[in-house]
Amino acid sequence: MHYDVVEARVLDHLVFSVRFADGLTGRVVLLPSHLRGVFAKLADPQQFRRLRVTDGFVSWPDEIDLAPDAMYAAIREHGDWILR
Repeated sequence: MHYDVVEARVLDHLVFSVRFADGLTGRVVLLPSHLRGVFAKLADPQQFRRLRVTDGFVSWPDEIDLAPDAMYAAIREHGDWILR
């Protein structure tokens, strides 16, 4: 699908760049207020740096991932996806 993630790179703690199958690129920012529940583990910079792309999803160990369709829509509209 066009919203499959093909590349993701950590830019800073809680910030990464992403490229989709159709070439769309953008940035994802996780605000500290988003780091609750399963995402709380990403507060650890070492854990956050374990970011990878798996089957079109941005993911981390322990089954943490982000919905690529929502990410695509936000980046297409705003250039960034800010997770609050």
